[in-house]
Amino acid sequence: MTTRPSTRRAARWLLAFAVVGGVLAWALHLLVAWAVVEVACSIGHRDVAGIPVRLFALLATVLPGVVAVAALAVAWRLRLRHLTEPEGRRERRARFLAELGLGLDALSCLMIVFGAVAVAVLAACG
Repeated sequence: MTTRPSTRRAARWLLAFAVVGGVLAWALHLLVAWAVVEVACSIGHRDVAGIPVRLFALLATVLPGVVAVAALAVAWRLRLRHLTEPEGRRERRARFLAELGLGLDALSCLMIVFGAVAVAVLAACG
């Protein structure tokens, strides 16, 4: 059975999202939730772009968390899909990448949760 080129292109993008989506979300979380809040607090601001620092940190944790969970779900679905397909080089590669994405996305979700706990426990701006 052959698939249409547009379907294969969409599958490539989904596979790429499954592999790097969680890691990019975690990096965004680290950059935004920690760096921006630290800079704002160090120069004496109690808000970031008009949003209170604590609420900004919460948003900068929840939004990347949603992206990481979505990447984890996509990786899971792709892995299940490629377990039932006939063996071939393309299917083995896709299954490997889906499993790699599962591990990376699970780690990213865990690290975002740890960051959320730290944001909840530590007082924003001292």
